[in-house]
Amino acid sequence: MTPPPRFTLDHSVPGRLTVQLDGAWTLHADPPGPADLLAALTPDVRSIAFAVDALDDWDTRLLIFLKLIIAAARAADVVVDLTGLPPGAQRLLALSEAVPVASTYGKDDREPLVTRLGRLILNIADQTREVAAFTGEIALAFLTLVSGKSPFKARDFFYFLQNCGVDSLPIVSLISVLVGVILSFVGAVQLQMFGAQIYVANLVGLGMVLEMGALMSGVIIAGRIGAAYAAQLGTMQVNEEIDALRTMGISPVGFLVLPRMLALMLMLPLLCIYADMMGILGGSVIGVTMLDLSLVEYLEQTRKTLHLSQCGQGLLKSSVFGVLIGFAGCLRGMQCGRSALAVGEATTSAVVTSIVVIVVSISIITFIVYR
Repeated sequence: MTPPPRFTLDHSVPGRLTVQLDGAWTLHADPPGPADLLAALTPDVRSIAFAVDALDDWDTRLLIFLKLIIAAARAADVVVDLTGLPPGAQRLLALSEAVPVASTYGKDDREPLVTRLGRLILNIADQTREVAAFTGEIALAFLTLVSGKSPFKARDFFYFLQNCGVDSLPIVSLISVLVGVILSFVGAVQLQMFGAQIYVANLVGLGMVLEMGALMSGVIIAGRIGAAYAAQLGTMQVNEEIDALRTMGISPVGFLVLPRMLALMLMLPLLCIYADMMGILGGSVIGVTMLDLSLVEYLEQTRKTLHLSQCGQGLLKSSVFGVLIGFAGCLRGMQCGRSALAVGEATTSAVVTSIVVIVVSISIITFIVYR
């Protein structure tokens, strides 16, 4: 039969109270109350210790009892010595008291300016190193492809072509038509004041071919495909699939990144041409319905306005956008951490990075071309 839990008090050492624990201190037993022990914490007691030589068994019941005694002893400024308790009980008591310090909002605990500047410089250096290494791996994978050894499967490449191209046509059509309608409507309001409605075709054609066709298709693809690439690669990082590829001797960049970048680089110029045509079509709707222009007249004016070199500028920009969107999306995916939160952050960062590099690159290309 399991002996019942009980405790005895030893005052043999002056100023020290020793609590002898006996029996089985478990949830199935009915332990004694701590009233007698608390009453023994007189001002003469400076420390309290525990002895468990006769302790048969214990569980959470003992810990609850000890927490009450320890709290009362500390309130009375009595030193508590836990060395006599079982090692497991000591660890659990220490764990129960390991509460992190609550952070207070509004407290000015910022680091000095020099420290923050140093961390920023180190972070930029790390990012530059990662981008350079990633670029080098892409170049090596491309050289492997050019040499005749394809690092990826052809069916994967055609899947990415379909995902970037055909599957993106509905959203590209909608946005491009609406952009053409907006350009045409804004131009019509001003040109009607001078009786020059026919030049709406010039405005819409040049605006779509030179800037808006490439820009809008690039932004759409950045939000649709760039984010998808980052999420796909980030999820593979979480599931350790990329580590498995490296273990098998397969380059993740050549197998996963290169086909995605090539698909974007090839399909985005075609989407740009399609966006240009849809934008011109949207502009013609306003020209025919509001400005009393015939469709033939509108299209003929557009044809006389546009030149092959202007179309080439848009194709050049869209090709650059394809490389940059694929690079940014895949880079953020490969840099992803090992949690669901990291996947979301990588996806957001991929879209933001893609749009930023699109705006910066289109500004640089436009400046170079016009100079």
